[in-house]
Amino acid sequence: MGSEQLDLNLLRVLDALLREHSVTAAAERLHLSIPATSRALGRLRRAMNDPILVRAGRGMAPTPFALRAAPRVRSLLDEASALISADRAFAVGDLHRTFTVRINDGVAATLAPQAVEATAAVAPGVVLRFVAEGSESAEDLRDGSLDLDVGVGDATAPDLRTAPLYRDRMVGVVRADSPLGRRRAPTLAQLCAHPHVSASRRGHARGPLDEALDAKGLTRQVAAVVPTSAVALLLVASTPYVGLVPQRLAEHHARSLNLRWFPVPAPLPALDVRLCWHARLDADPAQRWLRDTVRGAVGGSAAPGLDSTEGRG
Repeated sequence: MGSEQLDLNLLRVLDALLREHSVTAAAERLHLSIPATSRALGRLRRAMNDPILVRAGRGMAPTPFALRAAPRVRSLLDEASALISADRAFAVGDLHRTFTVRINDGVAATLAPQAVEATAAVAPGVVLRFVAEGSESAEDLRDGSLDLDVGVGDATAPDLRTAPLYRDRMVGVVRADSPLGRRRAPTLAQLCAHPHVSASRRGHARGPLDEALDAKGLTRQVAAVVPTSAVALLLVASTPYVGLVPQRLAEHHARSLNLRWFPVPAPLPALDVRLCWHARLDADPAQRWLRDTVRGAVGGSAAPGLDSTEGRG
């Protein structure tokens, strides 16, 4: 350890550098100038007796020491934040920080705009940083890389907390001028008369609908496989394909894309969308506000029940 003294502000800079792997991006995250952030990195290098970030191609990469230190630094900052806010009233308008939320694209397309709008209205210093699903690793929640995970499925680790957000279901969607678009509730056989687009992050052409079709002796033709429901929606808007997307996504965007959506007469599994966060963030006022804001963005009437039988854009 060098002769430089570490303070909370230096730890915040270290955290930002380890998140962004860039002096420029860390400066933006912290609302600091680039020279000030660069000077802080110099102080950190002397204090830690380690380069922390080193050149790697056009970017910078963390050293092994920095990778080991990152989760401890984030935990220290979380604890300091909780200590500072424990005995004073929480003022969301005074917050200046970035919250990172991992989210499914089909959920993000309906929830993110409302969450951003609600945040801007009461907390102009807060940035909501939405990142796409990847490995769904719980380590990102444990080490502080993520503040919140929004998606389908359950977290089973004892140090993670979950709460239901809403229940959705898959519906069919076609262009408004498609023959299927003029039908209130197409049959499975009618669905199979048209080419389909499958949305699968892992590139799978088959899904639960195919199992239901197998049971009826039917087969559909999958003409394209795309990685996300949002891309499927855009592809359907410009082709004669049938798509399967979450109902909330169809409701929000069908009219603007000139699409029609309809229930699928098959026992497709429900989509239970939930919030997930690390246990250490349970009582943190800022984190509780974030979770409440995301819940509020869902809206009172936005979660379609599985007993809903009809609705077209």
